[in-house]
Amino acid sequence: MLGAISVTHLAPWTSIQKFGNGSFSSKLRRQRAVSMSVGVEEASESLYLGLDFGTSGARFAIIDKGGTIQVEAKKEYPLYKNGESYDWVLSWKETMFLLLEDVPLELRKHVVSISLDGTSATTIIVDRDTGEPIWRPFLYNESCPDALPMVKSIAPPNHTVCTGSSTLCKLVEWWINAGSNKKSALLLHQADWLLWLLHGKLGISDYNNALKVGYDPEAESYPPWLVSQPYSHLLPSVLAPGTPIASLKEEIANKYGFQKDCVVCTGTTDSIAAFLAARANLPGQAVTSLGSTLAIKLLSNTRIEDSRFGVYSHRLDDKWLVGGASNTGGAVLRQLFTDDQLEELSEHIDPSKTSLLDYYPLPKTGERFPVADPNLAPRLQPRPEDDVEYLHGILESIARIEAKAYSLLKELGATEVEEVLTAGGGSKNEKWTKIRERVLGLPVRRANQTEAAYGAALLAVKGHQQN
Repeated sequence: MLGAISVTHLAPWTSIQKFGNGSFSSKLRRQRAVSMSVGVEEASESLYLGLDFGTSGARFAIIDKGGTIQVEAKKEYPLYKNGESYDWVLSWKETMFLLLEDVPLELRKHVVSISLDGTSATTIIVDRDTGEPIWRPFLYNESCPDALPMVKSIAPPNHTVCTGSSTLCKLVEWWINAGSNKKSALLLHQADWLLWLLHGKLGISDYNNALKVGYDPEAESYPPWLVSQPYSHLLPSVLAPGTPIASLKEEIANKYGFQKDCVVCTGTTDSIAAFLAARANLPGQAVTSLGSTLAIKLLSNTRIEDSRFGVYSHRLDDKWLVGGASNTGGAVLRQLFTDDQLEELSEHIDPSKTSLLDYYPLPKTGERFPVADPNLAPRLQPRPEDDVEYLHGILESIARIEAKAYSLLKELGATEVEEVLTAGGGSKNEKWTKIRERVLGLPVRRANQTEAAYGAALLAVKGHQQN
């Protein structure tokens, strides 16, 4: 032993909430703070940092090797105007470094690995020499319908890229409209670019983010039909998520007090990170996210791709994460009820009884999965006089859509679902969980962890083990 030092151990599940204006909304919960004298080797326990960049804000989580959260925080994106639009790239960059400042000083020196997730298909075209964006970013939900016919003309039928919001459609849209700077351009995803700011190696992505630009994670290469295109030189190199890239840039390590050999790893998408956080690791286990929409992901031995139904597969080591997203979910519930009403009415629902009401709850016209129909209209009538009965019918109808989704995946060849973990705000409604158990005919439970930042931290653990 090199000697003893006095340290303060943060209790698991300590949480610091900090928002864009710099003010704290404190949820600091120290179950215990023990000052103790320990050996240097014990004091330098390795910690792992995961960063999550969602649609409206970002957060971090720091975990130990056992997966216990040491500290977490979130921050809304500051908004900067750039002409008529927002400068999202500046917002993301500033938020990341503000989050690094929020990491407690006593923990920074123990962080040995970092990973990061971003929104899927959020696309940035940068200068391949400087890394600076040369075009405004294409956001995750932005559609490029003018580019879709060109993409469909080169891609296999029903391929993942054959949707207007795919990364490849965004690349083709840029290619059509770009000026003379095409030769020096490089495509990166949101997560790729933010990680580049940390490690300094330009042009690296992961196969989860690269899926919607056309990368084949099974063959571990871009397909010939894509490589033959005139814009293929923009495509980044692709590695598995959680692969060590390089040490944290020296100036960043020095400025913030991180280890000089802290390794930065490839990241993933926010939805994959959320799945990783649920710790579902057996074929047949699935995660249903009940947020504004209903999204499902099933761990399967078989890869399924079919854009007709909005179904695609992400590679997860030697397995496949198969799924899709329906437009039904919490958004339509909030159009009809307040949060207080939802809570109160749910208390009076008998989940063991089948509702005879048959709805297709949508916030507006259009559905993606398990029915791909842009013209599908919401069906929320007839409305009974009893609001408890009405809510029961809506919750059960959403559960039927979920059941149809899992049934479709089985029909397409995916591993049959055996257990469903639930994430998102809807996971807190116990009556809904019991309704879903009855309709699905499967065990349903709330996931212990659902935050994407936690999943990104697990990737950092994986990267450190490889390193």
